[in-house]
Amino acid sequence: MKRTAITAMAAMACAFAMFTLVSGCATTPPSPSTPPVGTSGVTAIDILLLPDATMLQHAEAANARLRAVFPKGFALDATHHPHVTLVQRFVRTADLDKVYAAVGKVIADSNATSLKLEAYKYYYIPDKEIGLAGIVARPTPELLKLEADVIDAVTPYTVATGTSAAFVITPEDPIINPMLIEYIATFVPKASGEHYNPHVTTGVATRDYLDKMLAEPFEPFSFSPAGAAVYQLGQFGTAARKLHQFDVK
Repeated sequence: MKRTAITAMAAMACAFAMFTLVSGCATTPPSPSTPPVGTSGVTAIDILLLPDATMLQHAEAANARLRAVFPKGFALDATHHPHVTLVQRFVRTADLDKVYAAVGKVIADSNATSLKLEAYKYYYIPDKEIGLAGIVARPTPELLKLEADVIDAVTPYTVATGTSAAFVITPEDPIINPMLIEYIATFVPKASGEHYNPHVTTGVATRDYLDKMLAEPFEPFSFSPAGAAVYQLGQFGTAARKLHQFDVK
């Protein structure tokens, strides 16, 4: 992966991790006053795969392990649902139904739940003394094709960038970190294609602990997507609000 992609990912991780240290939670759940979708002309979205029970079990085990040594970290829950991002983009809110239709056709044609993926290592993105950890999957040709096809499907409805109004925000945290806005604006091409790093984020811990964890033998395991969805992004890149779930067979 080239340095530009690493830099963008590290910038997001830095914001994510620093907030975790301050609040003990990776994001603030949407409050009842969260603006409804459609009040902004642009929406920041994450088109993602929902992992099966096998990956969920491994992700939750890793998360529990990390929280045991770093209690300020976040739990995997409704506002931090484990997932594999395919692409993050800014799209015109008025075109969301078209996005769902175009991406839904790609997902259906790909038979996404038949993909066989291999989780093969832990990794983390460092920020000073801590790191944002995850489980990495090998980017198979089938997964890379799905990602490319999803990018092509959503491209007609994308815009160059957005403001905080494109995200799920709360009265307590109304301004989206500019680094996140830049990351999404440049996801294609800086974090896609040859730079794509499919993974499931599992939590936060100290770098010393994560270095020891990464040095341990990792027993690879296979998993498949159990579904696919579109989420509206929140602060620090979380999949904060489900907008649409595809009917995947």
